[in-house]
Amino acid sequence: MSLAENLYEKLTNEEDARLCRDIDEKACRESPRSFFYLLASYFFTKLGDAIASPKTTLAWLTTAVGAPAFVLGMLVPIRESGSLIPQLFIGGIIRQLSVRKWVWVAGSAVQGVCIVAIGFVAFALEGAVAGWAILALVTLFSLARGFCSVSAKDVLGKTIPKKIRGQLTGWSASAAGLLTIGVGVVLMMPVARLGETELIGALLVGAGLLWVIAAAVYSLVAEYPGETGGARSAVEALRKLDILRTDKPFRRFVATRALLMCSALSAPFYVALAQENLGSAAAVLGAFVAAAGLASLLSAPLWGRFADQSSRKVMVAAALLTASIGLLTFGVESLAPGLSRTAWFLPIAYFALSIAHSGVRVGRKTYVVDLASGNKRTDYVAISNTVIGVLLLVVGSVGALAPWIGNAGVIVLLSVMGLCGALLGMSLPETVES
Repeated sequence: MSLAENLYEKLTNEEDARLCRDIDEKACRESPRSFFYLLASYFFTKLGDAIASPKTTLAWLTTAVGAPAFVLGMLVPIRESGSLIPQLFIGGIIRQLSVRKWVWVAGSAVQGVCIVAIGFVAFALEGAVAGWAILALVTLFSLARGFCSVSAKDVLGKTIPKKIRGQLTGWSASAAGLLTIGVGVVLMMPVARLGETELIGALLVGAGLLWVIAAAVYSLVAEYPGETGGARSAVEALRKLDILRTDKPFRRFVATRALLMCSALSAPFYVALAQENLGSAAAVLGAFVAAAGLASLLSAPLWGRFADQSSRKVMVAAALLTASIGLLTFGVESLAPGLSRTAWFLPIAYFALSIAHSGVRVGRKTYVVDLASGNKRTDYVAISNTVIGVLLLVVGSVGALAPWIGNAGVIVLLSVMGLCGALLGMSLPETVES
């Protein structure tokens, strides 16, 4: 038995993991090596995501370079929706390819170039010019991310056995979380307060290179040719939306996922609340970055193993945790404001929220991959992402209420969404046999 196979069995705790029933026999033989190539690729991109987060680092950068206020408000919607909305049409393109890993490789390389370019913006531009440049690069980044998202889930479904897919996602997120803690610590150090713009620019250049490395590693995955066909035009792609009407389990999943957006949408308001209560020093940003990294390190493997048993229950648990944190934060802000102004309360709340969001991501990704197979999997991913992208722009507008109800008020509204998502998630069918 090779070293890769030994490590594969130890990490997954599945002695019979290679006895695959849901993937091609040739792919099954290569699954130990593919597992580690995918693990490394996901690790590099997740670490890049943590460093170049639009909720923290990119938002901080737009303020530092003096970009117009509207740029700050557009970062998260464009970053998320730009990658999600086109996926219905992207899916139609990808379905014509028997080997789809090269789509991910190209998309990851483009993402890396965009983030490197944003890093250079920090050194060379300022004001409105810098703001428009950042928005343009984030838009291109998000479109490339859309191609990666659709192709990645299909490659995962073709190369890795069903019962260990969640663990793969979890371990990569955990490893990335460990290094993200270090990034947060650097930002919290006194040296980080000297030349903040240049520091963030350097971090972004480094983050961009991580996507390029990930592309190179991903190219080594042993993906064998699979089925092709399906939508070849925008009209035919739109017709695929009929799946939402005819496929009840999938429709419920999309509705549940829409409600679970609360974990991502509420995150910036915790940061904004901290800036109100604690100030805008780099150390505050560092505390939140470190909290997010620590949460990913500790929770992602557990969520991943839990997801391999029941990704449905993972989504329900994560939604309940999101709602509980939000309601607690609102209660403290309303009844004990002095507590919310301590240096530790909001970073800890953000840490718990990050744990919940990690569960949402691992749960929904594992669930949609397990719910279908073959080209149907590609349809599910593309349709759900497109619908969620549109809804994100709509639901994300709840932030406009902040001047009237405050950041804590927005958090509690999103918490109610989480409760509704948990209730709906309980009605979803299980996808893994006990």
